[in-house]
Amino acid sequence: MVIAWWSWMVLAGILGLAEMHVPGAYLMWMALGAALTGAVDAAFGMSLEGQLGTFAVASAASCIGGYFVYRELHRRQQGSISPDDVPLNERSLAMVGARGTVCDAILNGRGKVRLGDGVWLATGPDLAEGTPVAVTAVHGTRLYVEALNPGTAADTDSAQAARLS
Repeated sequence: MVIAWWSWMVLAGILGLAEMHVPGAYLMWMALGAALTGAVDAAFGMSLEGQLGTFAVASAASCIGGYFVYRELHRRQQGSISPDDVPLNERSLAMVGARGTVCDAILNGRGKVRLGDGVWLATGPDLAEGTPVAVTAVHGTRLYVEALNPGTAADTDSAQAARLS
């Protein structure tokens, strides 16, 4: 028994249509394997074993190729950020470099800092309430901070004022 080449093309079409209704599946790559099998069968007239072998190899190769296509698309969608730049499951690392103000004076190395709408325990040099700070490290729920240079804080305030006007 030999499967006609056009049967492989019909199978490719059915798998391609099924891919539209079942997103995320690898049916598109299987459809490519079926289409390649149909094309090779039409060109060379293969036996059933040859057709099935060609379909298996072509489908596996196209699925592996599809993995690399999807990976590249995902990388472009993410803006080519390296894995080291994204603190996955480490939200606290995203706070390093954030700027805030001391809301409870830091005395003997302990106090509180306001970042955005939250108040955090802070460790750092003795600083008065209202002093602008930058986060240098995070350990658990405690932020390690240092005072910003007065020029840096003024530049930041003038830049924010310029954006608002």
